[in-house]
Amino acid sequence: ALGEATLPIGFVALMGVVGWRILWLLAAACVPVATWLLAARASVPAGARDRSKLVKGLEKTIAGLRPLHRTLGKPAPGDWLERYKDKEPGQTFRQYIRSRPVVPTSRRRTIYVQPLGEFTDAQGRVVKQTAEFMGLFFDLPVKVLRPIPLSAIPAKARRTHPSWGVKQILTGYVMDDVLRPRLPGDAFAMIALTGSDLWPGKGWNFVFGQASLRERVGVWSINRFGDPDRGRGAYLLCLLRTLRTSTHEMGHMFSIYHCTAYECGMCGSNSLGESDRRPLALCPQCMAKVCWGTRTDPVSRYRKLAAFCKTAGLSTEAVFYEKSLAALGARAVASQPTGAR
Repeated sequence: ALGEATLPIGFVALMGVVGWRILWLLAAACVPVATWLLAARASVPAGARDRSKLVKGLEKTIAGLRPLHRTLGKPAPGDWLERYKDKEPGQTFRQYIRSRPVVPTSRRRTIYVQPLGEFTDAQGRVVKQTAEFMGLFFDLPVKVLRPIPLSAIPAKARRTHPSWGVKQILTGYVMDDVLRPRLPGDAFAMIALTGSDLWPGKGWNFVFGQASLRERVGVWSINRFGDPDRGRGAYLLCLLRTLRTSTHEMGHMFSIYHCTAYECGMCGSNSLGESDRRPLALCPQCMAKVCWGTRTDPVSRYRKLAAFCKTAGLSTEAVFYEKSLAALGARAVASQPTGAR
């Protein structure tokens, strides 16, 4: 079966992180109700009130954006949800918050991109633009590291596909043995990018990428995204596919599950055709998860993404982000992104 994410991700999604609620029973028989309410309000930390305000604001944003987004219909034969619906529980914004997700901290705020192997000039430009876009998409600094040669991947983590004859790299080895030992202290996450094809293990033909919901590491490949050296159209197609996959895998590193509610960048994809149907945007629920985790203003985020897409030649995506701004009562501005931060 073709695949995009792996069974380990599905299993983690099912297991999740159980959030326990402790209900405190207060005996207030002798305390006037008004006095108790005032005391309770005063005892709520300012930080908690700020978080509650943030959640309510994002829920209002979700409602404003909902008319722009299509809900998922019945999956076609062979689609991700048709094959793995029993392993995809979905995840609302509120469920995400209660799951104690992995989010950036004051110390861990940088996304590191680790190239694996060599890239052509056009592929190198795709890598550079992808790093810039990821910085805007997640409102975090992005650093691209020096490439690691493919010779660093041992024979035990390689294979030649038995039917296609394509050389592939084992995703688990990349994440556990290449990235985790190199994870910088200030890293929110570290994601590898390679031109080699990937496979996650027994029972799978290939994956576009794989990421951990908790360990802050992931990997994706541009092997199946076309040759960006073959002209402007081929370049833009490769760029769009790379942006879509990189943000999807990074979303998993924010502990975001596959989306089962909307046509969304966090939907699972079982083939390149299915992946191409996905938008370069998050649905309202998944957008709120990112903005909650990074404390990002949705309007500012949409403005930056619209400007990037307009400059990059991704006109359809730019128009969608501008429509998102309009739905929130804002408008796009002429300022351009200045590069990966």
